[in-house]
Amino acid sequence: MNGLNAIAGETSGVPSGKLGIWWFLASETMTFGGLLGVFVLTRYAAGGWHDASEHLHVWMAACNTLILLTSSFTMARAHAAALRHERRATLHNLLATIGLGLLFLGIKALEYASELRAGFTPHSGPFWGFYYGLTGLHAAHVLGGLIALAVLAVATARGQSWDLVERRVESTGLYWHFVDVVWIFLFPLVYLS
Repeated sequence: MNGLNAIAGETSGVPSGKLGIWWFLASETMTFGGLLGVFVLTRYAAGGWHDASEHLHVWMAACNTLILLTSSFTMARAHAAALRHERRATLHNLLATIGLGLLFLGIKALEYASELRAGFTPHSGPFWGFYYGLTGLHAAHVLGGLIALAVLAVATARGQSWDLVERRVESTGLYWHFVDVVWIFLFPLVYLS
């Protein structure tokens, strides 16, 4: 059993939850990195992508970039408040992060609706397949983060053990920042290049 504890981080001083989130993020980095690599290689190998990408709503994506950057700020504030054991400030910043994440998804839904109304579906060509695949996978990760944040906000509001809340705020924050960093790569690669 000692070997399992060492793998889980118990004997190394790293909590197993933190080690688990880092392993998860490493696997997600490989997933998104691989998909973005294929996107870039396919884009350079095939022509006509510039014409397709001109139909994107760059201003909506730019707004979403600002929204996600702001949500990273509120998530960092939630973590800082948790470290200071300020339950109310932690909760308010978690709720602000949730609100910003919902706003991101709302704008993304409007963007998708506009593209679909114009006749651009995932089957409209390689660019559109990648566009919907990459941004849809990212949106699914945002939704997963929002669910985790909502569970955490409820636990914080109900007065759950502060040590547990503090650790969960840190782990959820690591995930949320990862989602934001992925968007920082998606935005210029998909919308600006």
